[in-house]
Amino acid sequence: MQAAGVIGYVRVGPRESPRTRVDPSEQRHLVQAECERRGWQLLRFEEEARSGRTLRRPALHSALRSCRRGEASGVVAARLDRLTYSLDDLALLVRGAAEHGYNIVAPDLNVDLETPAGRHLASVLSAASHWRPRSITRRARLALEEHHPGADARGRPSSTPPELAERIRSLRRGGSTLQAICDVLNGEDVPTPRGGSHWRPSSLRAILRPARP
Repeated sequence: MQAAGVIGYVRVGPRESPRTRVDPSEQRHLVQAECERRGWQLLRFEEEARSGRTLRRPALHSALRSCRRGEASGVVAARLDRLTYSLDDLALLVRGAAEHGYNIVAPDLNVDLETPAGRHLASVLSAASHWRPRSITRRARLALEEHHPGADARGRPSSTPPELAERIRSLRRGGSTLQAICDVLNGEDVPTPRGGSHWRPSSLRAILRPARP
């Protein structure tokens, strides 16, 4: 790692359950211990109370901005879930680190982009961050739905939990608009069926579409 030192990142979720919540002081202790073990200078901590299901986090962006400017050589978090819960967002974070030459470290899962395994991870996730789902023709979609009711437009069975799907249908029956339902789910940080962090009306239409008999 470069001599510039690293930035410690600490996050707690505003609605995080006691089972997954990690006290900020414990996170700082773990980051400091990792830096001491590796002989890295800890420049500062960036801390915030934000959901890990979105990248709209000022403290995280402050740390990454310092890395891109060359003011720090990496970001160290106590656990990978402090950085993100989303595989898509992790791919974007790793891609940015690979492109700008800084490190991302999460000792709980041995994530370190400067190790051979970490460089391989960076290569795979950087490539995955460019992927886009293949489009599917309307005729193929209709044929799929006929044989597999509940499959979504990408050709896979719906991964929406039944209780969440029923809640969405109940809100719709109660007169809520699609955008209003999205606002409720986004406000509660409920992940989308694909693990994303932002619901859109289009996300709901496949769930609300009646299954073919």
